[in-house]
Amino acid sequence: MTGDLVRGLDELETAVEAGEIKKMLGGPHDRKNAIVTVHPGAGGTESQDWAEMLLRMYVKWAERRGFKREVIEYQPGDEAGVKSVTFTLTGEYAFGLMAAEAGVHRLVRISPFDQAARRHTSFASVFVWPELDDDVDIEIDEKDLRIDTYRSSGAGGQHVNVTDSAVRLTHLPTGIVVSCQNERSQHRNRDMAMRVLKARLFDLKLKEQQAKLEQITGAKKEIGFGSQIRSYVLQPYQMIKDHRTKLEVGDVNRVLDGDLDPFIKTYLMQKASGTLGTGVADEE
Repeated sequence: MTGDLVRGLDELETAVEAGEIKKMLGGPHDRKNAIVTVHPGAGGTESQDWAEMLLRMYVKWAERRGFKREVIEYQPGDEAGVKSVTFTLTGEYAFGLMAAEAGVHRLVRISPFDQAARRHTSFASVFVWPELDDDVDIEIDEKDLRIDTYRSSGAGGQHVNVTDSAVRLTHLPTGIVVSCQNERSQHRNRDMAMRVLKARLFDLKLKEQQAKLEQITGAKKEIGFGSQIRSYVLQPYQMIKDHRTKLEVGDVNRVLDGDLDPFIKTYLMQKASGTLGTGVADEE
């Protein structure tokens, strides 16, 4: 009986918190699915390993949230980690929640790849776009595209394609490159790549409009993808700090295992109240 009561209270608390978060997600695309790309920064194996750690963190978080996840492009690192990975999150408010993670993530640790056991700092960037509906007006002229096909590589074992079904699209006017290698069908890979390209072009259009508005009004520029938003320190002490909200969490393993909701909720609350910080990290 006591166990049922505890479970009931936990479920009620979860439902109340979910309701609070949804109240803060009123943007035009917040309810949509998310397209996420993780890129390692400079530093070779170190940063590539960090990018894969972030991928694992988001996969665990998505599982907690009940979001469906699909990796559409994966480039493995030379020795460990990933050079680039793009995946989709399907579920209500996936974009509105995941957008809180967009930016540069910084890791400080004793490197497992350094025989001298020195402390290393690694960086990885997270980009998030909404998956757009078909009625969103983004026109892509076929003559502006270079379409390449190639054979998939990387993780997947027997499921990796053995034919040239992977697709890479290059949008010549902007230089945006999108790849998809998840499906066995070249046609389906092209369709998914076009969806990602459409989302990125829409995001670029919004950024250009914002930049023009700022030139006219002199408005302060909003935090962009280039801002360093969070530091994950594993040595010499353990602490994860969000530089925008100033939230600090000492249980780094819990966060790296996908417990991101405290960071996301605090970000959304401060964004809604206009008290969100700049996201520039203090020096360690």
